[in-house]
Amino acid sequence: MQLNQYIDHTLLKPTATPADIQILCEEAIEYQFFAICIPPSYIQLAKSVLKTSGVKIATVIGFPLGAMTTKAKAFEAKDALTKGADEIDMVINIGMLKAGDTDYIEKEIGEIKEAIGSKILKVIIETCYLTDSEKEAACRAALNAKADFVKTSTGFGTAGATFDDVKLMKKIASDKMQIKASGGIRNRETAVKYIDMGVSRLGTSSGIKLVTSKDN
Repeated sequence: MQLNQYIDHTLLKPTATPADIQILCEEAIEYQFFAICIPPSYIQLAKSVLKTSGVKIATVIGFPLGAMTTKAKAFEAKDALTKGADEIDMVINIGMLKAGDTDYIEKEIGEIKEAIGSKILKVIIETCYLTDSEKEAACRAALNAKADFVKTSTGFGTAGATFDDVKLMKKIASDKMQIKASGGIRNRETAVKYIDMGVSRLGTSSGIKLVTSKDN
């Protein structure tokens, strides 16, 4: 298994400096990760380091709380593309979902997808705050809005990805939408299990450990 090609090598800590981002990019080139996932302010720096490496640049929108206006998120997404982002990981408005307003969620995802066109859109539903029925509703909204991926977590919530959540998400996504497991993936055994369950991408800051360890 080419585990490196499932990994979004991630650095989203608020203390991340330009030098830290440079190192992340160099590591992504060395280990041939599929993508990096970084804050929008560092996209141009990352682009200059990655250049012709083939490593994609994913960035986060409405991060990490998701409570910004749809217009602000759409602007942020378009701005990120002009700076050189290849993929957008957006956070839904969790409060609106919990209020039962799935139309709002679907419309917002749809507007951001429309704003970025053919670029990859991953929808972060932040599973740790949701009931199973809310998780299902969020996945359906993402599917109806033609998102490319549904993603478990920001890594900033009370918990990250779980096998149960991925199983539930896969039930809704089927083969029509991909799944990104993110948050708390720190060993190879866990990573491989997610992939076996049908996950297409792993968001992790432990990518090097995952690809260099022979066991868990």
